[in-house]
Amino acid sequence: QVQLVESGGGLVQAGGSLRLSCAGSGRTLSTYAMGWFRQAPGKEREFVAAISQSGAITRYVDSVKGRFTISRDNAKNTLYLQMNSLEPEDTAVYYCTAARSFTFATMAEATANSWGKGTLVTVSS
Repeated sequence: QVQLVESGGGLVQAGGSLRLSCAGSGRTLSTYAMGWFRQAPGKEREFVAAISQSGAITRYVDSVKGRFTISRDNAKNTLYLQMNSLEPEDTAVYYCTAARSFTFATMAEATANSWGKGTLVTVSS
């Protein structure tokens, strides 16, 4: 399995921006569809965004459309999530996942996915 490490989280005021990164090791990420999920305290893990192996196809949860952008740099074996216009409701631990298919990259319950340990994003009002 590929190993994933997220970074870039932190404390930001509402309306601010953060860029999350997910670095892969052990295997090349170019063969995986990738996704971002988040989990707020007391809530289930929620799909945020996904991107196909080539980067040509992306999908977002409605609540982040127009504010978040998922991208990847296969040469750097890294996945990104640019988050703009952040809201307090975006506060959560953000996880990246590597999946064998685009569909699985949108599914928190896909047991074969590889997951990072997460990075905390806190948005203050």
